[in-house]
Amino acid sequence: MIHAESEAPAIGHESAHILVIDDDLRLQRLLIRYLRNHGYRVTAVANAESAARKMKALWFDVLILDVMMPGKSGLDFARELEGETSPPILMLTARAESENRIAGLEAGVEDYLAKPFEPRELLLRIRRILRRRPITNHAPGAEIALGACLYNPETGDILRDERPVRLTYRERRLLEKFLAAPGRVFSRGALTGEDQTSPRAVDLRVNRLRRKIEKDPRQPLCLQTVRGRGYMLRLGGRAGAGG
Repeated sequence: MIHAESEAPAIGHESAHILVIDDDLRLQRLLIRYLRNHGYRVTAVANAESAARKMKALWFDVLILDVMMPGKSGLDFARELEGETSPPILMLTARAESENRIAGLEAGVEDYLAKPFEPRELLLRIRRILRRRPITNHAPGAEIALGACLYNPETGDILRDERPVRLTYRERRLLEKFLAAPGRVFSRGALTGEDQTSPRAVDLRVNRLRRKIEKDPRQPLCLQTVRGRGYMLRLGGRAGAGG
């Protein structure tokens, strides 16, 4: 499935720290060797409980998380992390059914990779996750009112009732796309982007984002649906374009 290779380290993310959470000790060893050969720091644990302890002591840039583990499953662990400030999750799964992918998206998972996988594909997915950075046309330091929240485009922080709101990497990228062109209607196809996300996954992500920023997600004032066309971000607007 995967084998160690001696190649040049990954350029630009050499200091990234990856946490592998998988009870397959053979796969653990192979992943540690392969990723370290590409310049990453790697820590590995066998279950969600050990991962939680590690995450209290150390910061990780990416979690590689197996779905099926003894004790708490990978999906349950991802759901626990969903409301917290946590690293993006790349989930390993032997299950390719759409309901499991959708469950992962609802739990905040950034990407999926089905076992068995090619090591180069794993590496490319990790690099793609690490490359993601917010892009904004707004003035540095200027906070933007978004529904029930204040958003700082310079730091990516969102406050709701003076409490931080966690966005996943994909939710943040989706928000930045809307912020780059407020008032523009984006079709579901335009929002799939380089991730080749399905229209259903776009709808899920928009709904998750609404729940985090809108006072009433069922009557959105900010992130609105334009029936038959797609979605639009309205700054300082009123509801009425369609829920």
